[in-house]
Amino acid sequence: MVYAIVRAGGHQEKVSVGDLITVDRLQAAPGSSIELPALLLVDGEKVTSAAADLAKVKVTAEVVENLRGEKIVIQKYKNKTGYKKRQGFRAALTKVKVTSIA
Repeated sequence: MVYAIVRAGGHQEKVSVGDLITVDRLQAAPGSSIELPALLLVDGEKVTSAAADLAKVKVTAEVVENLRGEKIVIQKYKNKTGYKKRQGFRAALTKVKVTSIA
């Protein structure tokens, strides 16, 4: 089984060919192809972690869609003062499908 650990949208993700991952918004249009930097590559029993060898590894992915995450509600309240504040947040996300690890 071949898989790689890649840096995608500020996080590290474990990916194989055909995986769908959701990452922070990338500046790419749906249908376009992107390349993700590999941090580790595992090919069966062989593990590659040297920076010189990883520079040759290409993990390509296709942007499936840009979407927004679930709403997160932020509430602040202080007792006996009448202070209350309500805020919301929805993250901008991109869904990506890994097409090849070479």
